[in-house]
Amino acid sequence: MQVTTEVVGDAVHEVSLRDDATYADLLAELGYSPHEVAVLVDGSPVPEDGTVTGDRVRVLRLIKGGGA
Repeated sequence: MQVTTEVVGDAVHEVSLRDDATYADLLAELGYSPHEVAVLVDGSPVPEDGTVTGDRVRVLRLIKGGGA
């Protein structure tokens, strides 16, 4: 399956995945950890262990602040 993945503020990637791939598999293909991003489908977050069902996904990188 081909999935168009927009990394918000960065780029759009075309990713090839097997049919039973999870969102964690998609993130691994992009080089992201599920702990550093949120995956959105139709504007709603999806769990990393959920099976990829759509052909368009948005990845929102989470921002971490430094301590004082």
